[in-house]
Amino acid sequence: MTDAETEAPAAPAEDGNAKPYSVSELAFALKRTLEDAYGFVRVRAELSKVTRHASGHCYLTLKDERASIDGVVWKGQVRGLQCQPEQGLEVIVTGRITTYPASSKYQIVIETMEPAGVGALLAQLERLKARLHEEGLFDAARKRRLPTMPAVIGVITSPTGAVIRDILHRIRDRWPCHVIVWPVVVQGDAAAVQVRAAIEGFNAITPGGKLARPDILIVARGGGSVEDLWAFNDEALARAAAASAIPLISAVGHETDTTLIDFVSDRRAPTPTAAAEMATPVLGELRAMVADYQRRMLNCTTRLMEDRRNRLSAAARGLPRPADVLALATQRFDLAAGRLGAALEKNTSAHERELVRTTARFGPGLLERPRRLKAERLQTLATRFASAARRGPERIAQHARLPALGARLSAAAERRLKGARDQLTQLDKLRLSLDPNRPLSLGFALVHRADGSIARSGAALQSGEPVTLEFADTRRGAVIDGAAAPAPSAAKPVQTRPRPPTSQQGDLF
Repeated sequence: MTDAETEAPAAPAEDGNAKPYSVSELAFALKRTLEDAYGFVRVRAELSKVTRHASGHCYLTLKDERASIDGVVWKGQVRGLQCQPEQGLEVIVTGRITTYPASSKYQIVIETMEPAGVGALLAQLERLKARLHEEGLFDAARKRRLPTMPAVIGVITSPTGAVIRDILHRIRDRWPCHVIVWPVVVQGDAAAVQVRAAIEGFNAITPGGKLARPDILIVARGGGSVEDLWAFNDEALARAAAASAIPLISAVGHETDTTLIDFVSDRRAPTPTAAAEMATPVLGELRAMVADYQRRMLNCTTRLMEDRRNRLSAAARGLPRPADVLALATQRFDLAAGRLGAALEKNTSAHERELVRTTARFGPGLLERPRRLKAERLQTLATRFASAARRGPERIAQHARLPALGARLSAAAERRLKGARDQLTQLDKLRLSLDPNRPLSLGFALVHRADGSIARSGAALQSGEPVTLEFADTRRGAVIDGAAAPAPSAAKPVQTRPRPPTSQQGDLF
């Protein structure tokens, strides 16, 4: 029996002299007893009622088919767990049994947690995959294209394995460039944290800084079992790979191995060597391609120049010789140049003779006449200016009357326009009254004889004579029946109303 058990309350004596315990004493005595007896326990159970408190603590329930026990993971232990608590996950936990005296409940304080087996690990992985897929981390639209010719390649892998040697050897053969290796462990509990730190560290490098920032990242590891590769199924690592601003190639395991980082990376390589081939072009192939392009460019340029030369030669053959084109113009220029001197002398002589004839007509008073004409013109202008100055006040008075005259002119024009408007209105009314078709719109009709003339009296119509009645909208045929019709009014045209037909002729209306 332990010391804690000796502190438990003894069975009541028959004489009733046993020491009574308070509730607190009894509760804490039970707490010490449980903690001493079960200070380290290892339990396999299924998780349920997983609750993450705002303080960071995680409360849950461990259960099997017949019993359950409450559990708690303090916030300092949550991040160090091998797997995160999830509803329905089967795990193996280690910890100690304790009680909560305030409610007389016992619980297990969990220190470590690991999946119960491969089946549980895969079930947890599938649930994590489904959640990340719903968030869009697996979408092909968010995956970026790899750079064609990277200058710097960042490799995240173990520095001592064969993987890094294969990658460096393959890159050196294909595309010699600068390679930065970030050494990490690729197996165990610390692998996920170090790989995530490496991805975030490469992305934190400032472009153009002292340390070159990689153009592409390769996360590589050799093959292994599911447990060996499990670090690359970490949720935080997958989110870091998805958030990487640098294109990332996942080369974890062999072709048949699949981890969570393969789904979120921009490209997945079946082997680390294949990742090096994806990240780099072949320098020899690029040189051959450039040489081929150069050869093709030279051939195209040669063919183009030869074609232009042939076309130029063909066009030159169709053109006349420059000497033939310029021969006629040269001859005309020579003739004109030979005649130019004689023409200038002849023109000068003609102008000299004209000048002599003109000056001969002028007498001695040739210079006095312009001065006299100018003085007379100035005298006339002075007289007109003085007369205009005397009429200035009169013009000012006339200008002062302009507003009153303008108002009277406007009133007179308005009266004139109103009279013309009234006269136009009367003429329009007279035009309407004299319109020959106006009575037709009032219900009257014109009677036309067979020759097209208008019958102006009923006496002029013969019995049985066909006539045409013209209405405002149409014409109708009729036949005179011979009966006497009342005399029409002098002010209106004859309005004829047809009577029922007496022959076999049909009704006109």
